[in-house]
Amino acid sequence: MPGLHHVELWVPRPGAADWEWLLGRLGYELDGEWPEGRTWSAGDGAYLTFTTSPNLADAPHDRRRPGLNHLAFDGGTTDEVDAIMADAPAHGWAPLYHDRYPHAGGADHYAGWLENSAGFKVEVVRSSSRG
Repeated sequence: MPGLHHVELWVPRPGAADWEWLLGRLGYELDGEWPEGRTWSAGDGAYLTFTTSPNLADAPHDRRRPGLNHLAFDGGTTDEVDAIMADAPAHGWAPLYHDRYPHAGGADHYAGWLENSAGFKVEVVRSSSRG
């Protein structure tokens, strides 16, 4: 059966408070923890692993280079997306394209974009099935 099994991101601080807040807010649960990493699951079988490595290069993440541009998460209802976007700056996430929020992705696409201090970008999208 097709589907995403997992995503592993190499990050400078796997237990960073910004990721911990966002994933918890989106309904992910911490499934595994070790000195170099954390694994988070939303219960559908797919999971996210945030880990560091001795092979991690010193260059900061740049979403504009080849590789990961952003992760997009189901943010729930319009009100839930709005609440996450409102709370995010207090938890280390800076809004992107805020002058065009919530339709920076087009008139029919309700979402907000955030970036953390390590340069990782996320998109929080209104679920089409949850209004």
